[in-house]
Amino acid sequence: MARWWRPVLLVTLVAAGSAVLLVTGWPTVEGVRATTSAAGWAAPVLFTLLFVGFTLVPAPATVMGIAAGVLFGLPVGLATTMTAVAVGSLIGFVLSRTLGREVVAGIGGARIRRLDARLRRGGLWAVAGGRLLPVIPFPVLSYACGLTAIRLRDYLAGSVLGVAPSAVAFVTIGAYGGDPGSVPFVAAVAGLVLLTAAALVAGRRRRRRTEPGAAPPVPPVPPVPVG
Repeated sequence: MARWWRPVLLVTLVAAGSAVLLVTGWPTVEGVRATTSAAGWAAPVLFTLLFVGFTLVPAPATVMGIAAGVLFGLPVGLATTMTAVAVGSLIGFVLSRTLGREVVAGIGGARIRRLDARLRRGGLWAVAGGRLLPVIPFPVLSYACGLTAIRLRDYLAGSVLGVAPSAVAFVTIGAYGGDPGSVPFVAAVAGLVLLTAAALVAGRRRRRRTEPGAAPPVPPVPPVPVG
């Protein structure tokens, strides 16, 4: 019974962070600007810390990406965004690995062992795909990966690779929002449309595979030998 205090603590921490977010309200670009503007030269550091916090709870991180472009422009905004993504991914993973992995490994059956084996072999690309097509919310994927046997280096590399395209798009939209006819702005919007469409298709296929009434694939019929 004593081992359950760790996952209970993990759930409590996430619930507390979510409750604080609900009480204070969803972040807005203007709100983030007001919070960071008084920090002067330390504004990018303060913004990064705020962004890290939002990666650990179900907050709209897209707002933070756009705000990074509005506040700091493309180069600095992208640097702060990717730093926050990397640090937030690491914190979520370490919390989940430390507080929940032991319990999951102890009660897991054959299905968990098969999942662990797959993630040890191809965890980097599995995480990159999950981040690239945000069918699973950012913090949920972070905590879920921490409960598995995926290697930390594969998880971090996959997180950075998978988030990079959408991060570039959102920061670019923020940086060039004053000139919506510019080539960078149009290219960023087009890229987000493609990512959204791909996420919708991936989500629909996953739902079809998990439907209880879905028929199993029919094996091909072997050719009848002639003669």
